Amino acid sequence: MIRAVMVMNTQGKPRLAKFYDYMPVEKQQELIRSVFGVLCSRAENVSNFVEANSIFGPDTQLVYKHYATLYFVFVFDSSENELAMLDLIQVFVETLDKCFRNVCELDIVFNFSKMHMVLNEIIFGGQVLETSSSEVMKAVEEITKLEKASNAISLVPKSVSSWQS
Repeated sequence: MIRAVMVMNTQGKPRLAKFYDYMPVEKQQELIRSVFGVLCSRAENVSNFVEANSIFGPDTQLVYKHYATLYFVFVFDSSENELAMLDLIQVFVETLDKCFRNVCELDIVFNFSKMHMVLNEIIFGGQVLETSSSEVMKAVEEITKLEKASNAISLVPKSVSSWQS
């Protein structure tokens, strides 16, 4: 099971933190700081896989990728494959690149809900739902169309909408 997904910048500021096990916000912040401490102290030429037992408890690992100014981190237990998790990070980043035309930190800051939408199409409740970037994009585009249609309907004045019924 995937326990958490984090995206943070190189200064340790979280841009997305999604925990699939309940824990208080203070504990989440402590874990994010601990993960950043581990990531920023690692050399460039080492593996992207880290045993996270000391941070998240027994039987926990994390995998990360560093793209430009962002760290993408997945925390998971032994039921998940490390290489599959690394590939899932790639799917997540590829999908964000398609959404934002080369995703950067500002895209994430100003399009927070869309980033969550993409993540929810890939992972839900700690389980992997979709591993195809193109399938995720189809779902995101469909949700976006539905949201636009819903917003257009809610903008119609009540007198006009009652007249049409």
